Amino acid sequence: MAYITWAPDKEIIDLGFYALRWYSLLFALGFVLSFYLLRKQFKKAELDESYLEKLTMYLVLATVIGARLAHCLFYDFDYYSQHILEIFLPVKFDPFRFVGFQGLASHGGILGVFIATVLFCRKYKVKPLWLLDRLSVVGALAGCCIRLGNLMNSEIVGSPSDVPWAFIFKEVDNVPRHPGQLYEALAYLSIFAILSIVLKKSNRHNGFIFGLFFTLLFIARFLIEFVKADQSAFEAGWLFNMGQLLSIPFIIFGIVMMYLKRGKRDPEENAAKTE
Repeated sequence: MAYITWAPDKEIIDLGFYALRWYSLLFALGFVLSFYLLRKQFKKAELDESYLEKLTMYLVLATVIGARLAHCLFYDFDYYSQHILEIFLPVKFDPFRFVGFQGLASHGGILGVFIATVLFCRKYKVKPLWLLDRLSVVGALAGCCIRLGNLMNSEIVGSPSDVPWAFIFKEVDNVPRHPGQLYEALAYLSIFAILSIVLKKSNRHNGFIFGLFFTLLFIARFLIEFVKADQSAFEAGWLFNMGQLLSIPFIIFGIVMMYLKRGKRDPEENAAKTE
């Protein structure tokens, strides 16, 4: 059977002192698209665009820090417990080389965004659930971009498969595999479309879309993990891998949030500011 041979060049252009990679471009694209869509929401709510610029700084830092810490703690703790500085620095010391922040876990990134949003809202008097609803919509789109970046890096590959659309990731091996990154990217793009419609058409309390985002995204993540290769050797033989175990609390939280916020919102809830 003719499978899809996947061996893209990770680098778009190499300037010698810096190489622009597809992953970096797609990661940045997720933030750029999010900024553009959120700007429309801020204008609609009559919020100054300076708020969005400050929020973007919060979110970029929170995403990287949260995702990095989660990877080091839950997926590669044995290594990083012996190399503490490498958690915080984009280098490896033995031998010394610049590697960037290799290893980011989406669960930690989302938790980091949540914490940063709450802190931002407390400082600038913005309603947290109003903002979290809108961040949920663009967050699904950003997640799609990031998974496409993983696809270009030939990382987070699927388990072996003989489906007609299986990919042979040449950088990994010559085994046909599920394109798990592509499955997730398409799932997140679909969730983005669903949440966009709900945001436009629904009249639920603020926080309902936030709960729907957690529920849909982490159910998709839980199911797709069944056709993905284990990210760490210690997961071998587990009934549910680390990604699935970490998804369960998010799913429960999302369902509870949807239940609590299922009623119709009052007119004053449309306002973004608390004062």
